[in-house]
Amino acid sequence: QVQLVQSGGGSVQAGGSLRLSCAAFGYTYTSYCMVWFRQAPGKEREGVAAIDTDGRTTYADSAKVRFTISQDNAKNTLYLQMNSLKPEDTAMYYCAADFRVPEYPLGDYEYNFWGQGTQVSVSS
Repeated sequence: QVQLVQSGGGSVQAGGSLRLSCAAFGYTYTSYCMVWFRQAPGKEREGVAAIDTDGRTTYADSAKVRFTISQDNAKNTLYLQMNSLKPEDTAMYYCAADFRVPEYPLGDYEYNFWGQGTQVSVSS
């Protein structure tokens, strides 16, 4: 059974940095797409960044330049480094994974596996 366990997050002032981690357990598929989503209260879920088996990355416009998605295959862990954080980055962040690579990884594709979520709060 696949489990995604998130860590990181927390509270930071605007301009600060945070790193989110997502450790995958029991994932035996040879291909994958792993994604970071976020959802703020009263707003729709937003795809932030994605990475696939071939190392291709996709970023939302709001995340380009400031955020970096990466992975450590030896540790089966996905990361999201977030720099220059803004109050509008405040949200619950979720990692997700699937053995398929959707055409639009940041869209509304129904990923099979999800992390438990971690809160990121950015104060002005």
